[in-house]
Amino acid sequence: MAEIPQQAISEARAGLGIPDERFPHHVAIIMDGNGRWASNRGLPRTMGHAEGGKVVRKIITASARLGLEALTLYSFSIENWSRPRDEVNALMGLYAEYLVRERVTVMEHNIRLRHLGQREGLPESVLTELDRSVKISSSNTGMWLNLALNYGARAELTAAVRAIAARAAEGKIAPEQIDERVISDALDTAGLPDPDLLIRTAGEMRVSNFLLWQVSYAEFYVTDTLWPDFDEEDFGRAIHAFADRHRRFGGLETNEKC
Repeated sequence: MAEIPQQAISEARAGLGIPDERFPHHVAIIMDGNGRWASNRGLPRTMGHAEGGKVVRKIITASARLGLEALTLYSFSIENWSRPRDEVNALMGLYAEYLVRERVTVMEHNIRLRHLGQREGLPESVLTELDRSVKISSSNTGMWLNLALNYGARAELTAAVRAIAARAAEGKIAPEQIDERVISDALDTAGLPDPDLLIRTAGEMRVSNFLLWQVSYAEFYVTDTLWPDFDEEDFGRAIHAFADRHRRFGGLETNEKC
């Protein structure tokens, strides 16, 4: 695989009319609305998930071409196991197929795949293909694609606290040394910048246990568009909305008064 030329990235960004300094480094997406998309058309919910998978390729490709440092996709939460068994089984089959099918896209765009979430509970077929994709892409140098699969932020934070507590019990770290960096380094996203932009489709106004620590200062963009209808133009609108915002991080802009 070859790195995407900087000239190509600059041209792709110029096409959106956004200067480099206004682009997000890391975009996270809650891909919502697959089931509703199918139900609105009188189709099985699994058809919506299949259509949503096609959109994933488009957004991954667009993100890589725009030179994003990381893209995180909320694919399946820990809470999603409570859905009907037939739907869950169909989803797991789609994940295994997707991981095989999209390896070409991953390699062509120099993408590195990372899994966020728990391995326990995932079918062996999914774990096998997930591990293969992670291994195959490990030598790539481009965008990080983080697939949040069997993921929950509270579970992630709980595991991080346990790991840090174990280090403290072993005398490897003192309590007063535990700071935000230590906690960040114990999370699934260790080494990555926090998301600048969080996109949620289907109009829902909640975080749904997704990257609770990491999105502390992310800009939120919610669209009523259901995920299977979300396209590159919608993605561009979200990035434009981000670029137009003034990020203060609790401070004030020059000449601004409280």
